[in-house]
Amino acid sequence: MKVVVIGAQWGDEGKGKIVDYLANEAQIIIRYAGGANAGHTIVIGEQQYALHLIPSGILYPDKMVVLGAGMVIDPTALFNELAMLNERGIDTKGRVFISDRAHIVLPRYIQIDKERDAARKKPIGTTGRGIGITYSMKSDRDGIRIADLSWKEKMDELDASDRDYLDPYIDRLEAMSIDLSTYVFHHKNAQILLEGAQGALLDLDLGTYPYVSSGMSCAAGAAIGGGIGPQALDKVLGVFKAYSTRVGNGPFPSEFGAGSEDALCTFVRETGREYGVTTGRPRRCGYLDLVALRYACLANSIDSLVMTHLDVYDTLDEIKACVAYRINGKMIEYFPASVEALNSAEPVLRTFKGWKKKLSDALAYEEFPVAAMEYLEFIERFCETPVDIVSVGYDRKETIIRKSPWAK
Repeated sequence: MKVVVIGAQWGDEGKGKIVDYLANEAQIIIRYAGGANAGHTIVIGEQQYALHLIPSGILYPDKMVVLGAGMVIDPTALFNELAMLNERGIDTKGRVFISDRAHIVLPRYIQIDKERDAARKKPIGTTGRGIGITYSMKSDRDGIRIADLSWKEKMDELDASDRDYLDPYIDRLEAMSIDLSTYVFHHKNAQILLEGAQGALLDLDLGTYPYVSSGMSCAAGAAIGGGIGPQALDKVLGVFKAYSTRVGNGPFPSEFGAGSEDALCTFVRETGREYGVTTGRPRRCGYLDLVALRYACLANSIDSLVMTHLDVYDTLDEIKACVAYRINGKMIEYFPASVEALNSAEPVLRTFKGWKKKLSDALAYEEFPVAAMEYLEFIERFCETPVDIVSVGYDRKETIIRKSPWAK
């Protein structure tokens, strides 16, 4: 089977933990988009790992991981991450591959990225890692791929500083290089997990443009970045939090009260550790936006949902979720493409009773408090999509499986 895991919000939904958990039953994990701008935190007992480029499945000693064709690779970040894993006892030798069609992030792109965003009248709020510039160079047909490192004519086109930077990495990158489509074909009977980056609402085409990432973070990106046709994908899982967060600028209709100063925002941010893994920036927090979540389900053919951070609400008397928008006096129940409309949207909220119990004590969904189940079941009805997995903590074991995605 081939299962896709995407973020169903604006990123930071907890995909890393979910991919790590599901990788136990996979043989190959392919990250299909993004670059070192992504950040996944994995907690195993007392150990915590922050990953940016390497797929989460690397922590299992018998899994193969691939950086896919849709990714943009910063060689320095990649080899620093590999060194960190090896220093912490994770043997990565012979287990990490890179699609020969993946593009390379050059150091000067990082500076261009920072300067370009600062010069915008309305900055996007990028991570400043050169990701957008690399994708831009790719679209302009001026980028350089892993496959091009052995192409003398192409290398001669580069500035001397670019060649000097790449020289120490060429042999190591080429040793990890594979033709991804052929690799997947040769492993067509394997359990393959395809890992997205960022979230569906940050997708270049489907997201809140121009406040989006530059890659394909939607489910369709798994086919392109994973070197496989869409008909070969078996299931799409959408990961979302019990509330909403967003990093950087852009519309956020369900944002709490006065934004970062709101008391509820502070509670959720501190309880949920809502700070960027890559940048350390505090995340904007808000009510679960069910209008946006339903849109993500529709636009990505999500088969089932995965809820994370539900335990953050354990102590609250009541919780709320956004079920519609009020825009210019009209009730809107769909997710508009217009940033102007989203910026003026007021959330229409529905209140749910809190459960006032520690969810991580539950060993099965049936042990959840009734109020927690009612919240989940309302989400299922609203989005017309089942919630098959619920995370109630950071550790692997704090995961409730209602239905395995590997079940046909």
